[in-house]
Amino acid sequence: MMRVGVAGWDYPDWAGFVYPSPLPRGFDRLAFLARYFDVIEINVTFYRHVEPDTVRAWVRRVAERGHFRFTVKLFQGFTHSGGSGQERAVAIHPHRLELHPEAAIFRASLEPLVDAGLLGAVLAQFPHSFHNEPGTRDHLKLLRDLLPGLPLVAEFRHRSWDQEGALQLLRGLRIGFCNIDQPSVGATLGPTAHVTSPVAYIRLHGRNAAQWFQRPDGGGAARYDYLYGMDELRPWAERATSLDAQAEETFIIANNHYRGKGPANSLMLKRVLSGARVKAPATLVAAYPEVESLVEVDRQDPAGQGRLF
Repeated sequence: MMRVGVAGWDYPDWAGFVYPSPLPRGFDRLAFLARYFDVIEINVTFYRHVEPDTVRAWVRRVAERGHFRFTVKLFQGFTHSGGSGQERAVAIHPHRLELHPEAAIFRASLEPLVDAGLLGAVLAQFPHSFHNEPGTRDHLKLLRDLLPGLPLVAEFRHRSWDQEGALQLLRGLRIGFCNIDQPSVGATLGPTAHVTSPVAYIRLHGRNAAQWFQRPDGGGAARYDYLYGMDELRPWAERATSLDAQAEETFIIANNHYRGKGPANSLMLKRVLSGARVKAPATLVAAYPEVESLVEVDRQDPAGQGRLF
């Protein structure tokens, strides 16, 4: 089962590109996106813990979309050190007892998704500095012990993880391998097609090499300001098909979010994978005319979709 979607939904720069501008009264961004995509990756959980009541509201807002799923980014305290935006790997220690209460809080926040059957995966996004070495491998084992039963997926940025020993470790831990598209700079991980758990995962970040290692500015404008062409997406569609033949579920997430380029590319991928036109917001098609020949423009009045809670 393949699901294609985007990372996040609360971007001010999507107004006039994905969402109407000005936003109609009562406009619900999440419910709007769920009309077009099968999955949304929740980003806010990386930066802070979310109250279960907030998560229950998200569940209600997609209740009419039976095939829809969420994936959730793991809180940064498990993967990074130095606070939000820092690219340093988490300080590795096999007895990091302070992570146990963090794990309990994180698990509690996910319970509404688990209960509703909407949790597709938990993504542990590690920085480029998280290399394949004994301490980091032990840390992966610790994460599995802290979060038993959750569908964990690890995203690595460094190419040292693209080797059979690392893949065998992930298989043994039942942690998925996140296959990524990112700029080819130095020792960055290149395109892969690995499946190490029942969940297969792809993330597309864009290819802005000059800005890739700059500290994100909060909106990530330069880093994620990249629109893929069909010639760049077709190889990923082929990889996704191969992954899906080996996995129970496959998630494809576009993270090149600046001004709605990720949603545009996700719809382009859906077109390739399905072989049929897919619905697209009229605002997005107007912003990216290259999408128009691939989609069916949805001219439903966004002001009429209202809120689902």
